[in-house]
Amino acid sequence: MVRWGIVGAGKIAHTFSKDLALVTGGKLMAVGSRSLEKAQEFAAEYDAPHAFGSYEELFLSDTVDVVYIATPHTGHMDLAIKAMEAGKHVLCEKPMGINKGEVEKMIKAAKENNVFLMEALWSRFNPTIKAVKDIVDKGEIGKIGYLYSDFAFYALDRDENGRLLNPDLAGGSLLDIGIYPIFLSYLILGMPSDIVAKVHFHETGVEKQCSMIFDYPDAHAMLYSGLTSDSEMKSEISGSKGSVFINPRWHEATSYTLEKDGDSKTVEIPKIGKGYGHEIKEVHNCLASGKLESDLWSHQNSLDLISLMDSIRLKTDIKFPFEQQ
Repeated sequence: MVRWGIVGAGKIAHTFSKDLALVTGGKLMAVGSRSLEKAQEFAAEYDAPHAFGSYEELFLSDTVDVVYIATPHTGHMDLAIKAMEAGKHVLCEKPMGINKGEVEKMIKAAKENNVFLMEALWSRFNPTIKAVKDIVDKGEIGKIGYLYSDFAFYALDRDENGRLLNPDLAGGSLLDIGIYPIFLSYLILGMPSDIVAKVHFHETGVEKQCSMIFDYPDAHAMLYSGLTSDSEMKSEISGSKGSVFINPRWHEATSYTLEKDGDSKTVEIPKIGKGYGHEIKEVHNCLASGKLESDLWSHQNSLDLISLMDSIRLKTDIKFPFEQQ
């Protein structure tokens, strides 16, 4: 039985905990929060026997094997490294770090402490997305020439001190939701040879929408993230023999549509709960086989992904106050 601890008791931690209960082989044993009362309430809701009023107390306890880091982006590196230095395995919510330097430090800590580390990029383990990648890899739709993917919702009416609109919390669309279209292009087409990107900024200083073109030797990927409007969130991958569409909302999809030779076929694929159960199962499988990183989403994959976002930020002058030193 894999003993899980959760760091941070916000919305995503609740969703994760609900899905953890649906997966065999693991149990939520402890919750850490900056508020003991909040940790106790969370623990009671999900039947976790231990609650801690600080993150460090959880890391130093002998109650858990692996820690899920569910705090805002800015806390990921420090908390993950502290957990790993205490001998705990880590599943860290995406993005793993704010920039490549942070991710490199986290991977270094994982290796030095001989513990498992994985970025919680849950879409990589989604059964529909895995099936679509298999279709592409087998050449069913031929040579890929075009990919389109977006992720957008309206958020400009939210609290400016909250995670999305606050530059001190690494807010904006790119790191929070732009990571998904970027991930899909990387998963299907690999690292681009060039990137074109344009952004608009919100009055708080965070980027509020980002349009990207990833250039490959024989393909273009058109990618978008934004907080200024909703979008359909249907992704398209088109090749010389046909197209496959990951149906809305594509990052948590339960179906894809294959269009080929004049025919259209939609395939439904169930998932565990909200969809976090599949990354949880990957962690369980890796720990059971003694792996310190996942073959499906490796340390190098996380380094590549953050490198792409660093490149976009450099081209569009997206900066956070705590980085300007």
